[in-house]
Amino acid sequence: MLNNKDYKDIKGYLCLVLHAHLPFVRHPEYPDFLEEDWFYEALTETYLPLIDMFERLYEQNIDFRISMSLSPTLCAMLSDELLINRYKKHLNQLLELSEKEMNRTKNNHAQNLTAKMYNEKYTSYKNIFEKKYNSFILDAFRKFQDLGKLEIITCGATHGFFPLMMDEKAIEVQVKIACDEYKRFFDRAAKGIWLPECAYKKGIDKILADNGINYFFLDTHGLLLGTPYPDFEVYAPIKCPDTNVAAFSRDMETSKQVWSADVGYPGDFRYREFYRDLGYDADYEYIKPYLHSDGIRRNVGLKYFKITGPKCDLQYKQEYYPPDAKNAVYEHSHNFSFNREKQIEYLNDKLGRKPIVTATYDAELFGHWWFEGPDFIENLFKIIYFDQNIYSTITPSEYLNLEKEIQIVQPAESSWGDKGYYEVWLNGTNDWIYRHLHKITDAMITLATKYKDQNISALRRRALNQLSREVLLAQSSDWAFIMSNKTMSEYAEKRTKAHINRFFKLAELIETEGENFDEYILKDTELKDNIFPYIDFRLYSR
Repeated sequence: MLNNKDYKDIKGYLCLVLHAHLPFVRHPEYPDFLEEDWFYEALTETYLPLIDMFERLYEQNIDFRISMSLSPTLCAMLSDELLINRYKKHLNQLLELSEKEMNRTKNNHAQNLTAKMYNEKYTSYKNIFEKKYNSFILDAFRKFQDLGKLEIITCGATHGFFPLMMDEKAIEVQVKIACDEYKRFFDRAAKGIWLPECAYKKGIDKILADNGINYFFLDTHGLLLGTPYPDFEVYAPIKCPDTNVAAFSRDMETSKQVWSADVGYPGDFRYREFYRDLGYDADYEYIKPYLHSDGIRRNVGLKYFKITGPKCDLQYKQEYYPPDAKNAVYEHSHNFSFNREKQIEYLNDKLGRKPIVTATYDAELFGHWWFEGPDFIENLFKIIYFDQNIYSTITPSEYLNLEKEIQIVQPAESSWGDKGYYEVWLNGTNDWIYRHLHKITDAMITLATKYKDQNISALRRRALNQLSREVLLAQSSDWAFIMSNKTMSEYAEKRTKAHINRFFKLAELIETEGENFDEYILKDTELKDNIFPYIDFRLYSR
């Protein structure tokens, strides 16, 4: 049995990092909105299951360490009254549906077992969300950070893609607001940051240092192509020249075991199939009350079939059986830990020091895409605690406090997107957005500089602050990513254009005096885009 405090007795460390982020999607102008489902699904399938898992580990006195980014846009949605109330309705509908399903499937053992599983999970999540944390689960994350089990890091304010911002002021504002929001929600300064898309270029670390950030994360090649070549490859952080900001780099071996579509654990035939859902399988009249007001079939979250095989058509999928999936979790978590033991023993001998294996993933992989993912993490922590003495989990800050001698390396420009650089966010599907983003950023800087020292009216100040929000929301890298992937590209294009158009409408009002100022336009925009309530437009001034 190994306690995380016994670092002197081990051969290395595992740093598990989950990147939790969603774009800011909130539509008060509609009674329900399809893309808001991204938030509700992530809450039910990833964030609440993770909190539920933390609670169980803590109650069982099992020591663990995990790091998570909680992006400012995600924090804003998790604290938004409108979205919270809509989520409560969503969760109640899932509970109601799962109760109906237990009755409907009573003559089918496998499906009935699955329906009961859903009902138990939704009941537990409702209790955690509404009763234990009073509908404010940021308090849950804060609790486990205060207990020393979780290290929360920040991200760009709206997940803007930093290397494609021509003016450094734009990056500075993204980082400054992210740090301010972090302190507001967690009552402490952020020590680390997840660079949006892990996208780095030289000079970003200076902005991080100016905001008190101690470390960030790179993809593998961002470090291996650095200057000079890192002595310990990706198994120790480096520090950037001049700033001493540390960079941890992703380990490809742990990534492949989980991420890989061909050999990764989530592709096992026993795990739940994501793409076959009751929203499409059920009789239409039966499922209609659980669809959106447009009545179009969609995923409702209850799924009864397993992956079955890598090339198995959806219609031929076999029934999901929870005990089989539980066995797969047991096998895979033991395999993952065994591989970390052998990897860390080998690296310890090769490097002559204790390696740190940095395993980074999108948080939504665990629970949303890979339904059994949170169970995998929970079982992994139990194995690490009870069944081995080779390595320990650790957070980046804990590692930096232990290891004082760190090599100076200039990281290479990189991202964790396809091909490793910036092409996902700058290609023929989305390149048109950047001339507009650059233009509104320049205009924002000009207006902020002009009015920063003037005694302006409260109305004009509100308008300038709202302009700042529109710039930030338009910069979200999610929109360019979605356009590139061609998934919900129509919505991504609409959102980009909407923020740009709102900016120019408000910019015209800024110069309007007295009775000619159309406050309705401002109020309507403030209602829709109410993120960052304490923003100050002067952040954009020179």
